[in-house]
Amino acid sequence: MNLLFICSRNQWRSPTAENIFNDQFYCAKSAGTSKSARIKVNEKLINWADIIFVMEKKHRQRLLEKYEGLLTNKTPIVLDISDNYQYMDEELINALKVSVQPHLDNLQR
Repeated sequence: MNLLFICSRNQWRSPTAENIFNDQFYCAKSAGTSKSARIKVNEKLINWADIIFVMEKKHRQRLLEKYEGLLTNKTPIVLDISDNYQYMDEELINALKVSVQPHLDNLQR
């Protein structure tokens, strides 16, 4: 299953999520919505993703504005994780696991 994690600049939150969820069960990638993002979200990444997780509501809104046609069968899931963490911060890892895991567990039922 392909998981795409999106934040603004693709520096801290989404790369951390990519790192911790890229394992034997999932293939994870990350991107950002900002023009200054390390890796910018694009059509290819959206098409690749089975599930799209965004850190904040503003990221979902930006995706809907730019890629609405590609998201007809994919509703970005808002994790409500604010930009208060550094890459691989222990609290960020815990917040991601708590927020993401229930959605992954629901898929396996």
